[in-house]
Amino acid sequence: MTTNTATQSYPWDATYPKDVDWNATLTPRPLFEFLEDTVKRYGKNPAMDFLGHSYDYTHLGGLVNRAAKGFQKMGVGKGTKVGLCLPNTPYSVIFFFAVLKAGGTVVNYNPLYVERELANQIEDSETEIMVTMDLNLLYSKVGAILGKSKFLKTIVVCPMKTALPPVKGFLFGLLKGKELAKIPDDDRHVHFDKLIDNNGDPAPVDISPAEDIAVLQYTGGTTGVPKGAMLTHANISANVQQVVGWFPGVMMGEEKILGILPFFHVFAMTSVMMFAVSIGAEMILLPRFELKQALKTINARRPTLFPAVPTIYTAINNAPDLAKYDMSSIKFCISGGAPLPLEVKKRFEELTGCGLVEGYGLSESSPVATCNPLSGATKEGSIGIPVSQTIIEIRDLEDPDTLLPQGERGEVCIIGPQVMLGYWNRPQETGNVLRDGRLHTGDVGYIDEDGYIFLVDRIKDMILCSGFNVYPRIIEEAIYLNPAVAEVTVIGIDDEYRGQSPKAFVKLKEGQTLDEDGMKAFLADKISKIEMPSVIEFRDELPKTMIGKLSKKELVAEEAAKAGKGTA
Repeated sequence: MTTNTATQSYPWDATYPKDVDWNATLTPRPLFEFLEDTVKRYGKNPAMDFLGHSYDYTHLGGLVNRAAKGFQKMGVGKGTKVGLCLPNTPYSVIFFFAVLKAGGTVVNYNPLYVERELANQIEDSETEIMVTMDLNLLYSKVGAILGKSKFLKTIVVCPMKTALPPVKGFLFGLLKGKELAKIPDDDRHVHFDKLIDNNGDPAPVDISPAEDIAVLQYTGGTTGVPKGAMLTHANISANVQQVVGWFPGVMMGEEKILGILPFFHVFAMTSVMMFAVSIGAEMILLPRFELKQALKTINARRPTLFPAVPTIYTAINNAPDLAKYDMSSIKFCISGGAPLPLEVKKRFEELTGCGLVEGYGLSESSPVATCNPLSGATKEGSIGIPVSQTIIEIRDLEDPDTLLPQGERGEVCIIGPQVMLGYWNRPQETGNVLRDGRLHTGDVGYIDEDGYIFLVDRIKDMILCSGFNVYPRIIEEAIYLNPAVAEVTVIGIDDEYRGQSPKAFVKLKEGQTLDEDGMKAFLADKISKIEMPSVIEFRDELPKTMIGKLSKKELVAEEAAKAGKGTA
């Protein structure tokens, strides 16, 4: 058979580092089996540490079993969608595995979402049960949806006090009582303690890894409309094995991984939580990134693995008192979510002595598709080479059936066991991105003579802000809710700290007045902070195409010219 030497026989003549086993065997399996295996092998080893409250793997496994049994008593089984609207706490890990062990499907929710965004995702995913915490900041949004939703019937409420060490829990209840929500005492609410009040013996569930959906991971896609990527047990289990295989120096049962990235994000779900459980590592959990807390934690808890996004590495590099903290324990870091500047990589490696490599992927690929090797060549601006059993193809932008040779720019496509089953209830959108077994990413790139992949442009309008996907259409819809607005267009602009940030261009209705501060105040409860435009510019007219459709390309060109980047 004749093959295109730049793609189909990939990797072709590239000499990859010896520690990368591109042909590694990947075994599809139910995700909860990773935890079961680790409990058997490393039961007494620490599994999680949350602000000083430690759990070993036996304890974690027992809580998962009891929560799974509790879910089954509530009727959770195959096809049941259970939402997790949680910050990084022990509950995040417990309920992820408990839902799966009960036979259900996890639906990840961003706890920073406002009520409108949560409600839309609940309806689209058909989420029946939501797990959240008794913090007013979280419960108030979820609780407001209960009773109005067609699907949401029950909220499982987890107490913040119980997740903390005893002294901190006591002080939290004493000093932070105003932050706690008043939870109704009715059959629509189930307390965590009541859910796990059982013998911890859930009924076995027959999982078909290649067919059963483990996670609905919401993503934006080319239109900016959130869509649920159906990730099967086989998809995620393959990706976990691919990531583990990328770090041949990891010591089973001995590593510590810093969990700053939020577990509702697919990068952290796979590369932190699932990765840690699969190798018996301890997860050091932080509910959010705060620079001083992160540095103190690294200094005191001595993590050896540290996945993060470029903005976190940048913040650490620029910390004024960094010399006070010992970071020598860190061995490996993987950066994802946004392009990693070479100077950030070099500086971080100088400061810590650890290897920092950049990876690439999408929610639709569970997410990791490529990564720079820990040994061998690392090329400036490259997203690396494919992980095991993965093929990267470059397809013609106008004719997706045409493969392009090495060096030519086209759409990056992914073929591999980590590629999703499709989008939940969206057959047309599924057909647009999954063609003949390959995932069309919407990104433009090329492959060089050594097999390294480079991204050069994005077909999508999606904005990568501090590693999070920000979708212009969601922001535009929120701005349109203001009765003074006639037209709006949102694009991404360069942001020195966050990589990119949203900028909104607004045309007001005739006779209406509104300024930037007024618009931001209006948006405060309609979009999350990460989605808030960094700049709102008011114009008399917005550019349009010949058929009258609002056009972004002129605005993108203007911003590029301001930044001195040109439009080529």
